[in-house]
Amino acid sequence: MSITVTYDNNAYEQGLETAWGFSAFIAGTEKTILFDTGGGRSLLDNMEKLAIEPDRIDVVVLSHIHGDHTGGLSSFLEKNSNVTVYLPVSFPRKFKDTVRDHGAGIIEVEESLQICENVYSTGQLGRLIKEQSLIIRTGKGLVVITGCAHPGIVSVVNTAKDLIKDDILLVMGGFHLERASKGRIEKIISAFKQLGVRCVGPCHCSGHKARSLFEKHFGSSYINIGAGKVITLADLQ
Repeated sequence: MSITVTYDNNAYEQGLETAWGFSAFIAGTEKTILFDTGGGRSLLDNMEKLAIEPDRIDVVVLSHIHGDHTGGLSSFLEKNSNVTVYLPVSFPRKFKDTVRDHGAGIIEVEESLQICENVYSTGQLGRLIKEQSLIIRTGKGLVVITGCAHPGIVSVVNTAKDLIKDDILLVMGGFHLERASKGRIEKIISAFKQLGVRCVGPCHCSGHKARSLFEKHFGSSYINIGAGKVITLADLQ
């Protein structure tokens, strides 16, 4: 299994565009998955530079309705509409109709469900902003990928662990901590340690302060994530 960050506001690989938002391409699972689509056409430009053909993708999973996670969907569907889009049931009808008009299939997610072998949605979590996260079961433990973690990153990790009774290998994506205090971030780090999270990769809306603190506390188990970063199981100990 490999995870390639195709869109992020943090830079990693030279020559790729950075903009506010998040998207990741997951390969090596039963179905190839695009998790979120960033904020616009930069997604396709980055995918081309990373040699990721749109028609390689079987499934698109959208975490939540915000444009920095859904903005690249229409241009992607113009290249490949032969996909199934998993989105929270709370998405507006107009959005769902637009996806169907492109010819893509839709699965509306409310409760946790299996997307393909060893890949699951947490189900739609949260109150004000409804959001789903992705769980991938590997031989080394669970990989949890979040878009923005609006329901709370610790709550997302707890949900993943409750749903799939396994250790947490990696938590990555947007942690929604850009405006959080040092004290709050350190409480979250402490909760991660208590939950047995082995590796972390905060990016997108996590904020520089949180990224620095996670790196300080996780050391070599911290993964620096930005546009173009590729993570394989061999990278995770």
